[in-house]
Amino acid sequence: MAEDFYQVLGVSRNSSDADLKKAYRKLSRENHPDSKPGDKAAAEKFKQVQEAYTVLSDSEKRQKYDRFGHAAFQGGGRGGASPFGGGQVDLGDLFGGGGGGGFDFGDLFGGGGGRRASRARKGQDVETTIDVPFNTAAEGGSYSLTVNTAGKPEQITARIPAGVDSGSVIRLSGQGHPGMGGGPNGDLMVKIRVAPHPYFRRDAANLLVDVPISLTEAALGAKVDVPTLSEGLVTVTVPPGSASGTRLRLRGKGIINRKTNEPGDLYAIIQIVVPKELDDRSRELLEEFAELHPEDLREDRW
Repeated sequence: MAEDFYQVLGVSRNSSDADLKKAYRKLSRENHPDSKPGDKAAAEKFKQVQEAYTVLSDSEKRQKYDRFGHAAFQGGGRGGASPFGGGQVDLGDLFGGGGGGGFDFGDLFGGGGGRRASRARKGQDVETTIDVPFNTAAEGGSYSLTVNTAGKPEQITARIPAGVDSGSVIRLSGQGHPGMGGGPNGDLMVKIRVAPHPYFRRDAANLLVDVPISLTEAALGAKVDVPTLSEGLVTVTVPPGSASGTRLRLRGKGIINRKTNEPGDLYAIIQIVVPKELDDRSRELLEEFAELHPEDLREDRW
């Protein structure tokens, strides 16, 4: 004996049209042959769901079914012909298709007689954003992330190319939602957000780092250690008379330019640090220095 249509959809006999449609969409998605290829039980359930909804979504057919049950649509019964009576369920509505592009049951069950096979469609792309450490973005590396594209979480590893910056997007082919009708999976679009570094800043492919020096080092010149991204400390020469803001260029020690595949430069930016407190002797020496150099540096400036 055929199963009651209301039981097939899992709804009560006084369910509204909206409740019927909601149940129909849910069950159709869960049991669609493209979602569960080769699952005969799911395919049979899918067919039953289509039959049940075809009847119950039509007010006239629903009234007949409520009065006479399945007998309403059997050849010798009171109701007359098959419940399908030329009607067609538009699965484009179920799976987000546009108007006028309906499916018929031949598309879904591979029937002959001129019916078309279901069209393969690529799965939807998935977008996500990840926070990448500054050094990984600059030098490249790998990053593990968890995605949920087929109803369960999956951990995958993304390769981070050297030189990516905030806003860069990496495409992971085939890591998106499953395709339909044998179509390929969608892609995973990973947007990069680069975490700040404790002391490096980025200017395109160049790196900037502030280097504090003393007043005497600036005046007399000095050799100071400057950090690099991957080579540790290197020694650079501060020319005598250097002012705050002076840039010392370390060629090729920046970040890879993804367009040219050449490294940028590292700029050590001099920052003179004046002591906040002076002992008596230091004050005397500075006052003596001021007497030896009485020029007004702002005289011709404004």
